[in-house]
Amino acid sequence: MTTVDALATDPGAAYAPPPRTPGADLPEHPDFLWRNPDPKPSYDVVIVGGGGHGLATAHYLAKNHGITNVAVLEKGWLAGGNMARNTTLIRSNYLWDESAGIYEHSLKLWEGLEEDLGYPILFSQRGVLNLAHTLQDVRDSVRRVEANRLNGVDAEWLEPDEVRKVCPIVNTSAEIRYPVLGATYQPRAGIAKHDYVAWGFARRCDEAGVDIIQNCEVTGFVTDGNKVTGVRTTRGDIACGQVALTAAGSTSTLTDQLGLPVPVQSHPLQALVSELLEPVHPTIVMSNAVHVYVSQAHKGELVMGAGVDSYNGYGQRGAFHIIERQMAAAVELFPVFARAHLLRTWGGIVDVTADASPIVGKTPFDNVYLNCGWGTGGFKATPGVGWCLAHTIAHDEAHPLNAPFTLERFVTGRLVDEHGAAGVAH
Repeated sequence: MTTVDALATDPGAAYAPPPRTPGADLPEHPDFLWRNPDPKPSYDVVIVGGGGHGLATAHYLAKNHGITNVAVLEKGWLAGGNMARNTTLIRSNYLWDESAGIYEHSLKLWEGLEEDLGYPILFSQRGVLNLAHTLQDVRDSVRRVEANRLNGVDAEWLEPDEVRKVCPIVNTSAEIRYPVLGATYQPRAGIAKHDYVAWGFARRCDEAGVDIIQNCEVTGFVTDGNKVTGVRTTRGDIACGQVALTAAGSTSTLTDQLGLPVPVQSHPLQALVSELLEPVHPTIVMSNAVHVYVSQAHKGELVMGAGVDSYNGYGQRGAFHIIERQMAAAVELFPVFARAHLLRTWGGIVDVTADASPIVGKTPFDNVYLNCGWGTGGFKATPGVGWCLAHTIAHDEAHPLNAPFTLERFVTGRLVDEHGAAGVAH
């Protein structure tokens, strides 16, 4: 296994960039995809969090708005947080109009992202099945299919025999604990190589003049009244015109430093992969009843995840009882995997809001913008939220697609309650 392949499932693997695209013009640093500069004294925009969302925001600030005096600050190694610890699912089949809007915009960007970045991301549109196991599941699923169609999102309802045609290895026997009564199907859904996505964004950001500053942890903020004038870091103070917080599960540690209460809770989210197998799993299968989702990565390992742990925490590791439940659920749905061996487990940190929907937009501070609360939906939203947050920063007003997801909705009560969306939210 190469170092690049190892990184796909092991966030702790030693970093070695993949081969550069022929013709890429980085003469001062021919062996790397981006520079590793020291921070400048000041920037027009400082983005805190060097994962997918932070990098995408910087990319679209440069591409769509011509704003390039930007620093992306990452406390560890680039994209080493949730971007390196997710299960890479990409879909847009959400129930509510607001959610479907931003996720469908993101999916459309995914479909052209490899060309935009000029870098391979291995986006594989293999479709996603959301299984229904009860009559109420069926009713909710059909409702979501019709809602998706009204929003221009591809969606189908499949009967059990049609589920078998899409994914022959799913156990559709009527004798199991949770028999499969059907499934929703989104053909355009898929997976992508998360490390390649981050490297592609970083390369484009660097070419535009954005500074990507690794090993630079934010330790505080300098304020002047209702404005943040600087960011304190382990590599010195940095003056700023605007600040965007895109630190996923660590968001509350930053907002606490600003004295800004944000209705999010951080939870561990665990996942695991199997040993390498021959290609046997043609799509993505999700089940909320047995609570597991399974896809097969490009190299052949099975990638499995479930819901967030119920307790609050910042642990980036697996736990045996969670692993046991995930594997039991996977074997129930896929008996063919009964003898597969577990290869590796890990945990990410997700921040979850009361309505299981994100917070994207302005804050009570004049020049601070917030992007958090994506729960387990962050990776699939990467290009979409980057596009919308860049617009919000550049124009100091929300893009229409992220306007429903402001902090104010928790005061006005205009929640986007994906908790109730037929179990599809996460």
